[in-house]
Amino acid sequence: SAGIEPAQGALAYSLLAETILEATFAAVSAEFTTQHGAIPGARAAIVALGKLGSREMTATSDLDLMLIYDFDEATPESDGPRKLHAVQYFTRLTQRLVSALTAPTRAGMLYDVDMRLRPSGNKGPVATQLSAFRAYQNEEAETWEKMSMTRARAVAGDASLGRDVDAAIAESIANTKGDVSRDVWEMRALIAQEKGDADPWNLKLAKGGLIDVEFIAQYLILRHGAAYPQLRRIGAEATLRATTQLGLLPARCGDILVEAHKLLSDVTQLTRVSVGAEFDPERAPEGVKRRIAAALGLPDIAALAADLEEKRAAVRACFEETLGRKAVRR
Repeated sequence: SAGIEPAQGALAYSLLAETILEATFAAVSAEFTTQHGAIPGARAAIVALGKLGSREMTATSDLDLMLIYDFDEATPESDGPRKLHAVQYFTRLTQRLVSALTAPTRAGMLYDVDMRLRPSGNKGPVATQLSAFRAYQNEEAETWEKMSMTRARAVAGDASLGRDVDAAIAESIANTKGDVSRDVWEMRALIAQEKGDADPWNLKLAKGGLIDVEFIAQYLILRHGAAYPQLRRIGAEATLRATTQLGLLPARCGDILVEAHKLLSDVTQLTRVSVGAEFDPERAPEGVKRRIAAALGLPDIAALAADLEEKRAAVRACFEETLGRKAVRR
């Protein structure tokens, strides 16, 4: 059968996840309503971040999610047989949704779910009221949290609330303050310190790898997102193309970063499908290595390794050039 390009696979995985998430949320909400009723005038929306937010999922991606809700303070209780206040109502609804997505079955579970990108992370409530979300984003969110918001978008639930969340995110990005380049450098240095950046086949964490490319794109959005809101939610590669066309990123670095992001993403898609999350060329079957190299138009895995090394070095140089300073020591 005819294959598809790895980038098409990323979109396909993302659209599949959106469809499953929308259907699961609708089913969970319907069942929850039979037990607790509905809160008059209340709205809820599921917001995707990470790879689902930017439509760049792989075969092993988890779902980075938030549930945002809003309700009329004059009618805060549900109208069902087992009444709940709105805060408790949406907290339990979120927990039901996560359980439905992660429940083990004979065929495995649907997805791992990560909700640590919500306001205050694991210390905060699992569901967030719109007013609290807006206040947090404008008054408390750190640069790394605003970076995560550059890929956020509503994927299920009430469409009008999704638009309100999008407006709150746009306002937050427009109000980004402080030394953003220093903050990005510090965050990158911390990740390298805690998780390492020396494994050349860890295409996400390696120096000059996907994190470096994505951080450049997110930095550019925080710097220019107020003037160019179209830069958000379109994925790193599209952001880099757009900022290059707008003259916000030098063409030389733009070309390097787009080409590197494509290669790194393509290899990630192929290895995740072939062997799972971790790829070690020393232990991978020869047939798998040949198929991966051939899919990329290369003679063998050694040629791919050399190409990746060259691309990572160029990415790192553009990272340093774009952010304008060397890494901050902690």
